[in-house]
Amino acid sequence: MSITKQDVLHVAELARLALSEEEMELYTRQLQRILNYVEKLSELDTRGVVPTTYTVPLAHAMREDVTAPSIPQEEALQNAPEKDRGCFKVPQVIE
Repeated sequence: MSITKQDVLHVAELARLALSEEEMELYTRQLQRILNYVEKLSELDTRGVVPTTYTVPLAHAMREDVTAPSIPQEEALQNAPEKDRGCFKVPQVIE
């Protein structure tokens, strides 16, 4: 597959990008190099290779849900810019 300046111009218009002539030539060359590399990869014999989704083994990211004591209210509020009656005071957002 070959990338043309018209292809780059079309994608630039879809993305609402204004490209100079030099940029169009640069991106045309770069995209063509990428496609050439992908074509080279497709020449590899992948029979017997199990399809994978991840390159590293998956580990469960969730921790056990255990109860633990909370930090004291005074400690939670010690860096609050404003506090009122033991709570964080925030600007009103609903009129």
